[in-house]
Amino acid sequence: MDFRKQKLSIAEAKEMDMVQYLSSLGHEPSKIRNNDYWYHSPLREENTASFKVNRKLNRWYDHGLGKGGNIIDFGIEYHGCSVGEFLKKLDGGFSFQKTIKNIPKIENASEHPLKIFKEVELSSYTLTSYLEQRKIPVEIATQYCREVHYELNAKSYYGIGFKNDSGGFEIRNPYFKASSSPKDITTVKNASDEVAVFEGFMDFLSFKSIRANEVNNSSDFVILNSLSLFEKARPFLESHKSIRLYLDNDGAGKKVVREALSNSKKYNDHSKLYQNHKDLNDWLVYIGKQQKKRLGNKL
Repeated sequence: MDFRKQKLSIAEAKEMDMVQYLSSLGHEPSKIRNNDYWYHSPLREENTASFKVNRKLNRWYDHGLGKGGNIIDFGIEYHGCSVGEFLKKLDGGFSFQKTIKNIPKIENASEHPLKIFKEVELSSYTLTSYLEQRKIPVEIATQYCREVHYELNAKSYYGIGFKNDSGGFEIRNPYFKASSSPKDITTVKNASDEVAVFEGFMDFLSFKSIRANEVNNSSDFVILNSLSLFEKARPFLESHKSIRLYLDNDGAGKKVVREALSNSKKYNDHSKLYQNHKDLNDWLVYIGKQQKKRLGNKL
């Protein structure tokens, strides 16, 4: 299947949600009043939030600078680039971006929960391109993921959906990271006596991508979908003879690994595989870039 299409247009870029984009850059609102989201300006240093995004209009205004506009106006100001360069970066999966964070908890969140209204086969160009950026083959992702369309704050979006054991979804796209209720772990059962454990589904898909050509790759899997669900997963994990941990290389992940290793000899830490990287997917992306460089040097 050919997922290629025309490059991202200015009109398409303008439709991208400013609040989600700012969140993907690591900027969260300090207060929310109806449709107005107030931030400490991403464009300068300040102590009082004076940068406003009207989510209904999808426009921003920086009161300190006296400037405002749409997402393209913000992008060229924030990154110091041209319109064409900004569009190219957006289309390539936000290579400018910092760590993606969860969408901020808003004051009336209970009145506007994330609602999924449709799930279909994963085929969107934006989503498949994002997977390719993360070095995940589309044919592997489609075995475990769906394309979910959802509503949040009276707006419609779509993303890669990974279902948990209770029917909720973990949702990812290039600009957003969230989940729908109910929150739970995801188990993949192959009647094996060993199990591999991952924090998130991108790491699970990375593992499946790395092992794609192995004939005998039928262990059980647990994707926690949140490190806080590790205790809930323990009964299933410890019903196996061997438990391989592929958790994130951060403080929280390492703490869980230490506790697990002290609880049972069944646990084995495999994070050394990607010891200089945040997680398994981060390592896979790095390896992919290195291979591309080596190929380029040979040409």
